[in-house]
Amino acid sequence: MNESKNTWEFGTRQVVYGAIGAALYGVFSWATNIFPLPAAGNVTFRPAVAVLIFFGVAYGPWVGLLAGFIGNTLGDALSGWGFYWNWSLGNGLMGMVPGLVMAAISNFKERADIMKAVGWGTLGIAVGMLFASLTEMFVGGIDFNTALVGYFVPAFVGNLVVVAILLPVLMIAFAAVAARRGR
Repeated sequence: MNESKNTWEFGTRQVVYGAIGAALYGVFSWATNIFPLPAAGNVTFRPAVAVLIFFGVAYGPWVGLLAGFIGNTLGDALSGWGFYWNWSLGNGLMGMVPGLVMAAISNFKERADIMKAVGWGTLGIAVGMLFASLTEMFVGGIDFNTALVGYFVPAFVGNLVVVAILLPVLMIAFAAVAARRGR
């Protein structure tokens, strides 16, 4: 699946895949930013998170970071919300963390590799959304309870459900396309 197993490689390929991931994540996020999560401040339902996690898992942490940071910035801009550095960086972390497992995944159809991807994706969601939510205390002046219950919990749960359902579908579909192309 992966042309290179060097987790920390950063070159033209990572920039290109990061740009593709950012464009997909940004446009798909914009398309669903009209669906706010209940009891959440500024947190929306984003099936596109599965695409972000996929790009990290498939192409590494730098690709996940670029796709998440730039893609969130793009999605927010298209939605007319402006730039929130902490949420864009949180989304970048959400893509970067699962990219750390890239070298340990050899077959996108194998149950064990899918479980690794979902597990690391879950960790990425926790790290990224916790960062964004907690920094909102300083950026937006909210209290700890609002950061945790009003922002983190809905973002974490919503993203986890999406990733648990859609990431395996994306991985299996990608493996099928790659097999047809002789990879």
